[in-house]
Amino acid sequence: MRNSTVSILLGELVEPDLGHPRRWQILGVMVFSLLAVVLDNTILNVAIKTIADPVHGLGATQGELEWAMNSYTLVFAGLLFTFGVLGDRFGRKRMLLIGMVLFGLASLASAYSQDPMQLIIARSLMGIGGAAIMPATLAIISNVFPINERGKAIGIWAAGVGIAVAIGPITGGLLLEHFWWGSVFLINVPIVLLAIVLIGTLVPDSKDPNKTALDPIGVLLSIAGLVSLVYGIVRITELGTAADATVIVPSLIGLAILAAFVWYESRTDHPAFDVREFRNAGFSTAIASVGLVFFSAMGVMFFMAFYWQIVRGFSPLQSGALVLPFAVAQLAFSPQSARAVQRFGARAVSTAAMLMIAAALACYAFISADTPLWILLVLAFVQGAAMASVMPTATTSIMNALPREKAGVGSSMSNVVRQVGGTLGIAVLGAALSASYRGAMEDKVAGLPPEAAHAVTESIAGAAAVTERMGAQGAALMSVANDAFVVGIRWAAVGSAAVALLGAFVVGRWMPAKGAERAPVRATPVADEGAEKESAVV
Repeated sequence: MRNSTVSILLGELVEPDLGHPRRWQILGVMVFSLLAVVLDNTILNVAIKTIADPVHGLGATQGELEWAMNSYTLVFAGLLFTFGVLGDRFGRKRMLLIGMVLFGLASLASAYSQDPMQLIIARSLMGIGGAAIMPATLAIISNVFPINERGKAIGIWAAGVGIAVAIGPITGGLLLEHFWWGSVFLINVPIVLLAIVLIGTLVPDSKDPNKTALDPIGVLLSIAGLVSLVYGIVRITELGTAADATVIVPSLIGLAILAAFVWYESRTDHPAFDVREFRNAGFSTAIASVGLVFFSAMGVMFFMAFYWQIVRGFSPLQSGALVLPFAVAQLAFSPQSARAVQRFGARAVSTAAMLMIAAALACYAFISADTPLWILLVLAFVQGAAMASVMPTATTSIMNALPREKAGVGSSMSNVVRQVGGTLGIAVLGAALSASYRGAMEDKVAGLPPEAAHAVTESIAGAAAVTERMGAQGAALMSVANDAFVVGIRWAAVGSAAVALLGAFVVGRWMPAKGAERAPVRATPVADEGAEKESAVV
């Protein structure tokens, strides 16, 4: 009798070395399901200015706009780990369907919000749906693909994310040119409906076959710690400084609760996550690289949206089109990352990619208000190609380090670190940019009314709103504001490049070399002779 290990997928017995017979179709469904989540976040960036318009939008203030974005971030980051645990326990397909329904309904509510508060509440509900969707997609991919194909599948999944990053701003620009602001949320509804049909007909369910007890204390600690930490981080974005009690206190409380989470998980006999996995150099280094990449990259990418629309004067549609080189690079290089890792090893690929990211970000330290477009497009392409090499490599290392039955938790850990790293990057680098901008503008607003002077010195968006009503004097002041904002981007770019260099050092020092990666632990149970025959038929 041939001894075989099997994975249980909705009553089907599938050999892990062969994978699910419909695995490539399932991968397409997972990429499409993720489209709504990524599309929404990128679309919102180009819709902010319209939502703030009192005539064509909701007349939202700067603070209300920030909370429309941050309410989603808080809920999304706080519940990612929880939904990964629930997916492993009760079924990833079930969590994915629940997430799609919630995301679709919340998108509908966002589209027809009558005031900023309604939009903020609806966005937080979207965060719940997104937190259920994101870890489930990657966990299902890890379960239906055999180990030798998993890297390629995750590379295609990452390429799908890159496509969504590109088409989001373009789609948002087209919608805003022809429809009202709520259309940027309403577009999610048909995507969600089609995804639900595809998930229901093509995707098998999978979950942890070991009926271990739930870990409610660990789950609650993770939620409280992540929400508190992320709240402290987003306050940096709102205030433009980290030297405030509303930043320091919740951040320290969040870190303390997360430390308690690690302590508790290391002592309970049924942990939501086995923290001993961090002893595995491949796993812990990959997790760190994800956080460092998103810290370094997201800050500059976020501020470049303001650069395109305000400093350079491009429309939302044109600004969206300028993201295409980044997306094309993602699409071209992400599926090839697995082949590069097989040839050169995860350490060499990740280190080279991180150095490329650092170099591209460092180049932004030399931009001006009239830098030739082709230079900026080349930088975006290089950055996209590098991220397409490091992110699938890190994600595959994370998923391969854990047993199949814990795929949801592994996916959640990756996405939590990705979200926290990106949010922290936007907050910290944004604080540096804001400090530089305010310092340069404080002595340039003499003679303006106090309220107008505050708006001009507070942000480039505030300066644009004030100066467009001032005629020639306003044009001169706006030129000064543009130059001050560009100087702020340069400082943010220097910080981004430094963090990317730190990432290159981390992966170069601790990522396992070629051939030294730990083999993944396969799921139990072991099939008996009857089950073995059944699996052969399937």
